[in-house]
Formats: sequence, C-alpha cells, structure tokens
Amino acid sequence: MTGRNLRMRRLSRATSALSGRKRGAQPKVVALGGGMGLSASLTALRRITGDLTAVVTVADDGGSSGRLREELGVLPPGDLRKALAALCGDDDWGRTWSQVVQHRFESKGDLHGHAVGNLLIVALWEQLGDHVQALDLVGKLLGAHGRVLPMSAVPLELQALVKGHDPDVPDAIVTVRGQATVALTPGEVQSVHVVPPDPPAVPEAVAAVLDADWVVLGPGSWFSSVIPHLLVPELLDALVTTKARKVLSLNLAPQPGETEGFSPQRHLEVLGRHAPKLALDVVLADEAAVPDRESLADAAQRLGAAVELAPVASPDGVPVHDQELLAAAYDRIFRMHGRIGPWR
Repeated sequence: MTGRNLRMRRLSRATSALSGRKRGAQPKVVALGGGMGLSASLTALRRITGDLTAVVTVADDGGSSGRLREELGVLPPGDLRKALAALCGDDDWGRTWSQVVQHRFESKGDLHGHAVGNLLIVALWEQLGDHVQALDLVGKLLGAHGRVLPMSAVPLELQALVKGHDPDVPDAIVTVRGQATVALTPGEVQSVHVVPPDPPAVPEAVAAVLDADWVVLGPGSWFSSVIPHLLVPELLDALVTTKARKVLSLNLAPQPGETEGFSPQRHLEVLGRHAPKLALDVVLADEAAVPDRESLADAAQRLGAAVELAPVASPDGVPVHDQELLAAAYDRIFRMHGRIGPWR
C-alpha cells in the first residue's frame, strides 16, 4: 500500500470518528499556526469553546527543537509544546503544568536550553511510535482544553526567496534556508516553500479542518508560522473544500526582518499569492493597527472576506494580543458570521 493510500485510510477513519460525535452547542474550532501567535489565539479561544483543535507547524529548526530534530530525527516539538501550554486551564493544575512544560534547564552541559515539555513529548513519541497518540496523552496529563496536532508527519525545512538579502546587491534574489533564519532574514521575502515539496498531512488534522465550524489562521510570524500550513497540499485542499467559515487574525505590527514595512493589506496579498484558491470569510484586525481601512477592505474583499475591526491589543502599548479582548472579538465574530442561533 502506498504512503498516500495509507494516509487516505487514516483520514477516512478520523473523519468517521469526528462525524460520529454529537455536536454540542459550542462552535467546533480549528486554529492553525505556530509559536506565540498561535498561543495567543488558543488562550483566547479556549475561553469561548470547549471543542478546540490546534494544528501546528513543524518546520522549526532553532533552539531546543532544532537540536532534538537534528540529533534524533524527530518532529520539532517546541511549537507543539507551546500550544499545549496555551491550552492549560487557569486553575492551579493548569498553571503548574503550563510552567513545568515551558521550563528550560540552565546548565553548562548538554541539557542547557532544553525545555521540559520538548523532552517529554519526544520521549512519548519514542515510547508510543505515534505522534498523535503521544500528544493526546500529554494533553490529558496537562488537562489541556483542546487537542494539539502537527500539520505534517515529517519535519519540514522552510525555504524563502529573499530580495536584497545582501544590501550590496539589493536586486538579487537568494534562497534562505531554515525557519529560524527566515524569521530574522534581512531583505524582502518574496515567497516561501517547504522541503519536501509534497509533505504528508496528518490525517487527524485534515479531518479536524473538514469537520470544523470555524478555522482560525494567525496571528503569528507570517512566512514561518502562518503560510506554511498552505504549503501542505492535503491540508490546503481541506481548507479550500471545508464548509467551515474561516477567519484570519492579523498581527498587531510588522515583524522585524520577516515582514518589516508590511501594511495589513500586504499581509493579505502575500497570503493570497501562496494560496490563490483559498477564500476567507472574516479578517480580524486591531482597529489601531490599520492606518488605511479602505485598502484593507479592498484586499480582504479580493479574498472573499469582510473586515472586523476590534480592540484586541494589550492596553499597555506592547504589541501583544490581550487574551480577554481577543476572546471577545472571536466570540462576536462566531456569533455574527456563524450559523443562525446561539452557540450555547
């Protein structure tokens, strides 16, 4: 049996299991991304729905994740760990385990910089031989308010075409390799792709997207956390064909290096170039971070979306999302643009 046929059988089983569950009164939400951006969405979303799945990028090659990936050939666990920590509850159990899995060792030896959660996840992968089963078990231990899945079953290398990477040759376009490098690259990122170019999606992740009421993309590092999900063919097909409504949450500010100088509408244009068949329903942006509302509305309309402006930034002026404000914005969007009748 070919690898693709095996994945399709797993997808069929996963879809059947999801479809057989009784729908509750809350929206079934899938959030895609990685790093701190996804963590912000998950922390907000777990406040408004009990049916939440995170689908996480697996292209990280820096820090503890990069070392484990290089030494053991495993998926990078760091972004998966952060997602699990974000899904921990606000009670003593949740706060304690969130801190434990995020704890990093400080030493002069080989353990320096490794996160406890990374080691726990990789240990269970080796014990169980199944990415999804191991992550579900970690989630159960943490009391996570949702499920965490990798977007692909193989570790990916992110590559970017960058113009002006060398300031002495501003018009030259070069290939920059590695997510950690792409995230901080000088110059202007033109496009990104992954190696291998046709990576297998995790069937449970595809099934979750197909069964969702809402899919949330962003916020997060645009080229290294948000767009990579669109580069996994089976996952992109699911995003295009799902009956779920899709909301794209924009960042509060351009990211130095990766999207320096980008306007909010430029973010949409770049995403559209990477997935021209993908239509959106809503673009969420902080009202103070949009200097040109008409241009953003035009760019959103080209993707089939309406713009929702809401105060979602931290009131202290730091460009991070406020958990309660972001939760309120998502809740309002789900009610205004969702199905007829209340969710709960």
